Amino acid sequence: MKLANWREISSAIDKANLILEVVDARDPWTTRSRKLEGIAARKGKKLLLVINKSDLVPKQILNQWIDVFGREGIKATYVSARERLGTLKLRKFIKREAPQLPAKVLIAGFPKVGKSSIINVLKGHSSASTSSVPGSPGYTKHFQLYKIDRNLYIIDSPGILPVEGGPLEMALRGYPPEDLKDPVEVALALLQRISISNPKLIKKVYGIEEGEPIKILESLALRRGWKFKDGEPNLSEAARQIIRDYHRYKLVFYVTPKDLGLLT
Repeated sequence: MKLANWREISSAIDKANLILEVVDARDPWTTRSRKLEGIAARKGKKLLLVINKSDLVPKQILNQWIDVFGREGIKATYVSARERLGTLKLRKFIKREAPQLPAKVLIAGFPKVGKSSIINVLKGHSSASTSSVPGSPGYTKHFQLYKIDRNLYIIDSPGILPVEGGPLEMALRGYPPEDLKDPVEVALALLQRISISNPKLIKKVYGIEEGEPIKILESLALRRGWKFKDGEPNLSEAARQIIRDYHRYKLVFYVTPKDLGLLT
């Protein structure tokens, strides 16, 4: 995976007059980068949020997120790049909010939020490669400037933002599951979220009746034949599969502002 470093990101911010931060609609709060936002603020650059993958979350919840970010002084909109929903609205949003035209926009975000897909739909054709699983091929290698029209230019950064945070945050932000020190810890947290958001999802996807997260991992490992020589289930392999299936949209669930205590 090719990630930009913060020096490269800072340099790109200098060249832009507008920053477009892409976040995942399933958890916009965790997939935003306070560091990116802080650098943009210190440099006096306006930052907008694009909540991508909106087809996976009800509009009511998306509008709640827009209100939450608005309270922080950050304007946001939502789109689904892969379903081509809201992309015309996104162009208008960028031009309306740009401090000046032509707008020279840096599009940035953590791995797997759909940064390259946003670039593709804005350009009108798929020339920036994308992939669905963290760590697989398909990441932008260099800074590139794309002309969208006479009033809109895009600076595409190399790779994406360096992944930060605790284990769960890193997984949600696209860190490769193979590189996590303790994938079981992350998978248990994801399964706990699923039990709140969509209790029937595990049975629907895997045919597993268990409700306790650790039992789900055990059952999945045994069903897939992931066992050690002594017959014990390989929980780490089952955990990595849970994380992969989240990024592949096989396990679709989301958090709300109320879940995180951001709205009463």
